[in-house]
Amino acid sequence: MSCKDSLLPVYRRADICMVRGEGAYLFDDTGKKYLDFASGIAVNLLGHSHPKLVSALVEQAQKLWHCSNLYHNQELDKFADLLTQNCFADKVFFCSSGTEAVETVIKMIRHYHFAQGNKERTEIIIAENAFHGRTLGALSACGNAPSREGFGELLTGFVTVKFHDINSLKAAINQKTAGILLETIQGEGGVRAHSDEYLHTARALADEQGILLALDEVQCGYGRTGELFAFEKAGIIPDLLACAKGIGGGFPLGAALATNKAASGMKMGTHGSTYGGNPLAMAVGQAVLHEIMQADFLPQVSRLGEKFLAELEKLAKDLPHIFVEARGRGLMLALVLQNPQNRFQITEVLREAGLLVAPATSGILRILPPLNISNSHIDEAITILRQL
Repeated sequence: MSCKDSLLPVYRRADICMVRGEGAYLFDDTGKKYLDFASGIAVNLLGHSHPKLVSALVEQAQKLWHCSNLYHNQELDKFADLLTQNCFADKVFFCSSGTEAVETVIKMIRHYHFAQGNKERTEIIIAENAFHGRTLGALSACGNAPSREGFGELLTGFVTVKFHDINSLKAAINQKTAGILLETIQGEGGVRAHSDEYLHTARALADEQGILLALDEVQCGYGRTGELFAFEKAGIIPDLLACAKGIGGGFPLGAALATNKAASGMKMGTHGSTYGGNPLAMAVGQAVLHEIMQADFLPQVSRLGEKFLAELEKLAKDLPHIFVEARGRGLMLALVLQNPQNRFQITEVLREAGLLVAPATSGILRILPPLNISNSHIDEAITILRQL
């Protein structure tokens, strides 16, 4: 039996095998080179084999690979302090993936109200076309039907509202409402951003109604938009936030971030994660955060994003038979296709030409390069795209 035959066939894998990565490039087993502007779907924040991440991992691997949460470990404590010192959160729970971070946030929303004695408050408002993960809990919070199909009865207590519709959001809040869960910028749903005004309204409604505002920034967060977290542009503070993908720079790592208020319902035994706080992940996480918190790093992401978006807008204008528009923020960008059904075909053509992008079920091509690319990488990608 071949390796391909032994894998559960749940991915649309291309018939190539990647064997090495260096900076913004991947190399397959034939030696072919690809400009990786998918970045493991927004994961390889600093590209491939970044020397400081490799060094942090190797150094930690020589000391301690795993330590259960029955004890502290030095790297866990250091990363928790470093992360909370650099963002809105007072508390952090580390886990291994984005969907696990979302599961944590869902539990924290509900348990907050339980601890307050408001046991009827269990409903969570979500947006249409949202994508929050693939476990049954996170899937129950997804607002896109194709992801949910075939899995039977999911968790109850999720109320879907129209995307970016303030009136729909207001109308959904009632005595059972526990919280609002939104992607600050929808990823799989089309790289669609909630406006500053909408986020302000969501924050105000949450405060007025005594409910929690939670943001899913698994894909759009951790520097991708030019801020540490995308919500910062709106000038609000959420109660909870799910983070993953870029936080580990390619090492499996997720985090649920919370204010003291939102964390107040969680007591000993209410949650856990076997691999959460793994010393290897904590060491790599620190190395990633130290890099992106360098003084000019995030401003450079914004500058590159503005340049790249302008080039993509020209491309869409010049190739109207293929693209409707370009959109996005920072280095979370997308090309909207005239024919959404062609997303896999166009992805394959670009891959053959040496450019990797990430198609989405919403019928777009996501462009999610490493955040430390240069202008020359953008020029290289535009040259390939113009060959379509």
